[in-house]
Amino acid sequence: MIKNNMTIKIGGEAGQGMDTSGAGFARALVRAGLQIFANQDFMSRIRGGYNFYQLRVSDKPVYAPDDATQLVLAFNQQAIAQHLREIVPGGAIIHDAALKVDAAALAERNVHAFAFPFEAKALEVGRPAGMDPKHAKLMLNTAALGATAAITGLPFERIAQVIAENFGKKKGSAVADANLAMARWAYDQALQSADQFAWKLIPPADGVNRMILNGNQAIGLGAIAAGCKFISAYPMTPATSIIEFMTAQAKRFNLVTKQTEDELAAILFAIGAAQTGVRAMTATSGGGFSLMVEALGMAGMTETPLVVVDSQRPGPSTGMPTRTGQGDLLFLLHASQDEFPRIVLAPGGVASCYADTARAFNLAEKYQCPVLILTEGFQAFASRSVGVEEMPFEEFVVDRGKTLTDADLDRLTPGEYKRYALTADGISPRALPGHPNAVYTATSDEHTEYGRIEDEDPANRIAQHDKRMKKIEAMKREMRMPEWYGPKHAPLTLMGWGATRYAIREAVDLLNAEGIEANALHFIDIYPLDETRLANELAQAQRLIDVEGNSTAQLAQVVRVYTGRTPDDKILKYDGRPFTGAELARAVARMNTQAAKARARVPARSNEFLRVRAFP
Repeated sequence: MIKNNMTIKIGGEAGQGMDTSGAGFARALVRAGLQIFANQDFMSRIRGGYNFYQLRVSDKPVYAPDDATQLVLAFNQQAIAQHLREIVPGGAIIHDAALKVDAAALAERNVHAFAFPFEAKALEVGRPAGMDPKHAKLMLNTAALGATAAITGLPFERIAQVIAENFGKKKGSAVADANLAMARWAYDQALQSADQFAWKLIPPADGVNRMILNGNQAIGLGAIAAGCKFISAYPMTPATSIIEFMTAQAKRFNLVTKQTEDELAAILFAIGAAQTGVRAMTATSGGGFSLMVEALGMAGMTETPLVVVDSQRPGPSTGMPTRTGQGDLLFLLHASQDEFPRIVLAPGGVASCYADTARAFNLAEKYQCPVLILTEGFQAFASRSVGVEEMPFEEFVVDRGKTLTDADLDRLTPGEYKRYALTADGISPRALPGHPNAVYTATSDEHTEYGRIEDEDPANRIAQHDKRMKKIEAMKREMRMPEWYGPKHAPLTLMGWGATRYAIREAVDLLNAEGIEANALHFIDIYPLDETRLANELAQAQRLIDVEGNSTAQLAQVVRVYTGRTPDDKILKYDGRPFTGAELARAVARMNTQAAKARARVPARSNEFLRVRAFP
């Protein structure tokens, strides 16, 4: 028996309920005290096209998907064709009896096939409940969960509660009872074959209550924790669920959420809210951010504290809306014309999405500039079980920067306040609108200390531009260096950023377990960079391997520009799918072998030198 360590894939056509089934089973497992990591692979259409839901289960924390699949729930023929080769020896497929499975292929891979008449039974059970045959057929996914619970040894009561909640609230008791009957029947049928499947899910006796959060929900929670009271957005996958989550929490936390007519309006609404002193944000993907660029420059010129989330997907243009990638980094670093301070953060993992989003609001107000958060489709949708102790809920302290109080403003005379006063650090004291001594002009044109457009005096232009750019030096000191993971002086270092964080960590663990000593250097704070400190960090890396979800190694370009360090090798992926730790470990192991062979073919330097001396 292999206890509490497996990956389950649920595959079928969009509309067959893979997501609902997978999320329900995940909830049952977490309530039982187990830990999960779940991610989806789905096409950008409501019905049709092949989708799958992947669920990794353990009794220890899991942070990334795994390559090895132990169990596949196949809702259509394509699921069998696509995933059979991914199943490890001894693994299994659960499928409807009407689907065909190649017996020779099963035998070759030592994979079991558990076939049940799910659809026929669903029609039989659904008829007394008055269910339309089309809807009754959907109960096959409930039956598949019942069979999965039996095969893996999970007590039926664990899934029965979730099924009752899922269907009883929305569909009524008759539908809920029908689904429970289907699940019970499938459980009893599959129980007879359970001894053929080695992987079991055994709830721990001391299970801890945990949440299931995805990256977008964590970003929304971080914004709420930071005191964000306004979000405006136009729906764009994979960022849409940020505003959806915050809208669902609006009454509870006194938020204003606004769906605008387009992305340009979204950022302008957020800038307007931030100008009034409200902590405000917007969220989009790369295509929507393209429309926001001119207004981003206005936020830079008016020194408006603003948080913008870019949830990346492959492009250009519409690209692949439901897939993932890391292709927007250079775009965000240079978006909008000319120069102005901005901060770029790339959270890695659910806890980081929460904490670094909250931190973004403090940075935006402290430095009075836009803060850009780079996440991506994989992290937006992927969810994991999170213990309350992992989330820094009690640690966040609001820092509004140089904000003038009413008492400060009472000491001024009308017209005396300089919103853009020249200061040593470039940060001007900020007054929130409403006080009679805090009246000023905010304009997208170059302006004086009072905010007024005057005669475009060159000296004023230089003074104001220098004032804004001075902030960057203070920002650099506050930006955190990339984090190290693994053996301190390892000969191999994997460098990455953002959502690749835990796949890289898992790769490092796998490599070290195989005797290939490696560590990781991972960026969350990406801009502005402190060149000197970063160069010192990179100097510790002996052989540097860059890992990114784009084709041009964008982080490597940034690192080279600021430090002169070029990676020795690169692992780049831009097919719209996330990295796995096993995939990275295999790639690094191949590189390591190739490098060793190359070294073996090169004569020693001393011999080359002697040969040249002997035969000039």
